Amino acid sequence: MTDLSPDGPPETEHRTFYRSLGAGHYESTAATAGPWSTKTQHAGPPSALLGRALERHEAREGFRVARVTVDLPRPVPVGGLHVQVRTCRSGGRTELVEGELASGGETVMLARAWRIAAGPADTPRLRPESGPPPLPGPQAPRTMAGAHLDGYVAAMEWRFEPGTDFDTPGPGTVWARQRIPLVAGEPDTPLTRALTLADSNWAVASELDHVRQFVINTDITLALHRDPVGEWLCIRASTAASPAGSALALGQLDDTAGDCGRILQTLLVAGR
Repeated sequence: MTDLSPDGPPETEHRTFYRSLGAGHYESTAATAGPWSTKTQHAGPPSALLGRALERHEAREGFRVARVTVDLPRPVPVGGLHVQVRTCRSGGRTELVEGELASGGETVMLARAWRIAAGPADTPRLRPESGPPPLPGPQAPRTMAGAHLDGYVAAMEWRFEPGTDFDTPGPGTVWARQRIPLVAGEPDTPLTRALTLADSNWAVASELDHVRQFVINTDITLALHRDPVGEWLCIRASTAASPAGSALALGQLDDTAGDCGRILQTLLVAGR
């Protein structure tokens, strides 16, 4: 995958999120760094790395990943990572596989995925949602108050609705695509492209004051009723919250052909 920016070279000097070292080991580049620290990763790239392993593990013709749930027990450091995957159940039409991502011998991310047999061609299209807004033209590099912008944020190309940005309270809508591949020398897949973006859902949806309060997601669920097509994906997201409870960020995922799935994230809301 080469530079996707219409305006010249990427805003990051790093040309990939990860480099494979063999036997399930990977080197993280600085492009994985999230907006709050240069030392910890945005959850998008590592969840996509796990998703890549889940769809490759003992892959079967005619099966597709329909749902992935990622749990985030601790921050993922920018550094060496090790991926392991196993099959929990394998049947004639469904499979449950799970994987974990470790750093320094410590588990930093867990994921489970349902791989199911693809439906027949005559399956009806039910309750199609309204199409996403048109893809906006090229925009200036994104900003985010108090954030580290030279990692993941710069490694993605973002196109918001006019007059909005990461700092605009949600609900929100954004089109995005990767400027660099997930793993050096390898093509991305529809699943990995969706997972690379999915963790940004709650930032697009954000309606809580994350300066006054501590707000962070504990998980990511991506459910796809069809595989996304193309490089550009659109998130339309909003947040639900209740006193003495928690919050949920819910997003609709579209591609240029329309609705393809949903993103759900549980948010911890606490005082600082």
